[in-house]
Amino acid sequence: MDLKNTFISIQRASRKLVLLSNERINEILNAIADEISNEMDFLLSENKKDLDRMDLLNPKYDRLKLTKERLNNIAEDIRNVATLPSPLGRVLAQIERPNGLTLTKVSVPFGVIGIIYEARPNVSFDVFSLCFKSGNACVLKGSSDAENSNKAIVGLLHRVLKHFQVDPHVVVLLPTDREATNQLLHAVGYVDLLIPRGSSNLINFVRENAVIPVIETGAGICHTYFDKEGDIEKGTKIINNAKTRRVSVCNALDCLVVHQSRIADLPLLCKPLKDSNVIIYADSLAFTQLQGHYPDELLKEANNESFGTEFLDYKMAIKTVSNIEQAFEHIQENSSKHSECIITENKDTAILFQQLVDAACVYVNASTAFTDGAQFGLGAEIGISTQKLHARGPMALEEITSYKWLIEGDGQIRS
Repeated sequence: MDLKNTFISIQRASRKLVLLSNERINEILNAIADEISNEMDFLLSENKKDLDRMDLLNPKYDRLKLTKERLNNIAEDIRNVATLPSPLGRVLAQIERPNGLTLTKVSVPFGVIGIIYEARPNVSFDVFSLCFKSGNACVLKGSSDAENSNKAIVGLLHRVLKHFQVDPHVVVLLPTDREATNQLLHAVGYVDLLIPRGSSNLINFVRENAVIPVIETGAGICHTYFDKEGDIEKGTKIINNAKTRRVSVCNALDCLVVHQSRIADLPLLCKPLKDSNVIIYADSLAFTQLQGHYPDELLKEANNESFGTEFLDYKMAIKTVSNIEQAFEHIQENSSKHSECIITENKDTAILFQQLVDAACVYVNASTAFTDGAQFGLGAEIGISTQKLHARGPMALEEITSYKWLIEGDGQIRS
């Protein structure tokens, strides 16, 4: 199927978006949040069709699953986006030139943003709300795993948009087949920016095959370093929360790095993890220390594949180090530059960690679970960028705008 006419319709719809007032946009977003509550049973029933096709043990299952609580949270996130200031029309710089020219740098939409994502139907709502608020049309390319869920969500969005007489092509769900992916990757002149969300395999595929600009939202291989001056009570809570709050999200803890002078505290640090049946892949020092203190069936000896792995499951690696330099070295070698944390009471050590660790988000004495647009006060998020060009960390309204220069004169010409 040739999607050229679809892309043309999306582009035309995007140009009309800039004519909508911020008040009208907010009214529509709030109406969508209300409609989620009204259509909750239908959304859950369509989501169940997708869940029934997936193995319960698949790490993607939790990401795919919608519940009343999650839908209520999604609706609240959309309402939060409606309360945020518009990112458009902001004066970023103003210059008066000696020749009388006035130059003004103002924020504007990208235009059309494409999202390729895996089994996460909440992304459909998050992406639309942020794109709509920032004046961008969006092209959604979800996976077949969430096909029924995404169709139900986009159907809801279209009903509300039509009610407010807005062109529904401001959000379009593409077919789930590979040909649609290929056409999106090559939509030069129609799609201004492409953002992949999902596994490292998906992100690498998009980066290597797209011929339109891409912002990577990389995999989350997250570490927490328990320093020789770490607080045991803080550490226990932070490690358990970062690992078990939601194992299928990119900010979940994958590897605990422990200073070997605190190896005796390892059983206490890991004690709460038993309740969630977390499988631990421990290096030799950690394995010996945990034997007899952690369930045998959940304790495994680590190998090379245990480190640098995004588990997306109730699994965690442990690496012991003899000094902070070794901790930096291990994190640098295995990090995806998403979120890294240190637990320490030494302020100088904390500052050193913040300065030397190369990641989008660097934490001191707090769970990496906070790497989330809503938790940063940004409303929803369109992804966590792990690259350094244009945007880094949670990408929200400001990160999905560009800018242009407006030049005003009074007959000036250049000699």
